[in-house]
Amino acid sequence: MNHTDQANNIIQVQDGKLTVPNTTIIPFIAGDGIGPEIWAATQMVVDTAVQTAYGGTRLIQWLQVYAGEESFQLTGEWLPAATLKAFETYKVGIKGPLTTPIGGGIRSLNVALRKDLDLYVCLRPVRYFEGIPAPVCHPEKVDITIFRENTEDLYTGIEFAAGSEDAKKFMEMFTQEFPKMAEKFRFTEELGIGLKPVSKAGTERLVRAAMNYTIQNKKHTLTLVHKGNIMKFTEGAFLAWGYDLVEREFGDLVFTDRQWATIRDASGETAANQAQKTAQAAGKIYVNDVITDAAFQKTLIKPETFDVIATTNLNGDYMSDALAAQIGGIGISPGANINYDTGIAIFEATHGTAPIHAGKNKANPSSLILSAELMLRYMGWNEAADILIAALAGSIKVGEVTYDLARGVEHATQLGTREFGLAICSRMKK
Repeated sequence: MNHTDQANNIIQVQDGKLTVPNTTIIPFIAGDGIGPEIWAATQMVVDTAVQTAYGGTRLIQWLQVYAGEESFQLTGEWLPAATLKAFETYKVGIKGPLTTPIGGGIRSLNVALRKDLDLYVCLRPVRYFEGIPAPVCHPEKVDITIFRENTEDLYTGIEFAAGSEDAKKFMEMFTQEFPKMAEKFRFTEELGIGLKPVSKAGTERLVRAAMNYTIQNKKHTLTLVHKGNIMKFTEGAFLAWGYDLVEREFGDLVFTDRQWATIRDASGETAANQAQKTAQAAGKIYVNDVITDAAFQKTLIKPETFDVIATTNLNGDYMSDALAAQIGGIGISPGANINYDTGIAIFEATHGTAPIHAGKNKANPSSLILSAELMLRYMGWNEAADILIAALAGSIKVGEVTYDLARGVEHATQLGTREFGLAICSRMKK
């Protein structure tokens, strides 16, 4: 491929909108542990879906880049600058699970990618596939998409280790400048400290992205999940800024709980579900909020009342895995890290490297395959995504699954990683 061909095969972005050439270059990181095996199955499935949908008129040219343990062995770097450059250049990429370095260096490769590329949305759609054993009575009621803020909150890594010189300096400064607040510390010796930044700009771009997704996918409800009753100037600010944003930028399309409070106070109406009924009657998207602990309970008891959730980083971390557990586990839960302004997006397996299963052809590639389906939709290749998801769902429904799912499915046909991918491809070809 010459330089002209390569330039013509790069996704372009203008005003947050992607222009995807029919032949497009997609960088990938195979990953560590089980990564190479689940990536091989995923690549085979994606290529078959694209070929089946478009008959050769569209094509993905895969470009391997490196991060993690394999990268360290090859280059001496856990996350080479060339890898970051590739994702910046080609805009859309995909990755398997990565080893986290031990004993220093990068705190987390996944976090480093998100921060360095400013991928401010962690997108986690969670839905049930018929045939998968689940621990709840009605997993089919779960169809929830989480927009988790990806660059702020406690996950930013701003911490001071207990007993360190930095911790001592911070406490000295804090005690001097904010003596009344410092009195709240019960213990001051051997004290670990973490900072929780939540900004207006960070909140607004996340909620804007969640709102646009809600509109584009014809969803009915956007829920702001927060702990603003306790952390009033971080989580509480997230809530207020979120409502401000949707009322200011999407006013004609939404009806919010905050607006309902004014009507309710004037009318004396107290029914908890009346606000949603009012929104539906007006043909508007209902934007509400739920405190984090209540949200965990409600997603178990009434998951059907949620469509899209926007939340801070740590809340989203907990909620996305908890919801995945309701439909069978993170092994069938996709994920993506996206900057909707620059267009840069990395789609990823949401589980770990599982080194004890590496090389045994038994790992479940569904998380990465489903992330690839998300990637195809992000690119606008919906026909290929539809074919892929139908074939995957069909294989699971008849019990053609890998060992982790086969253990809980009566009369299942247990398949290896590669064989599972081949089964999905066979369904697409039919």
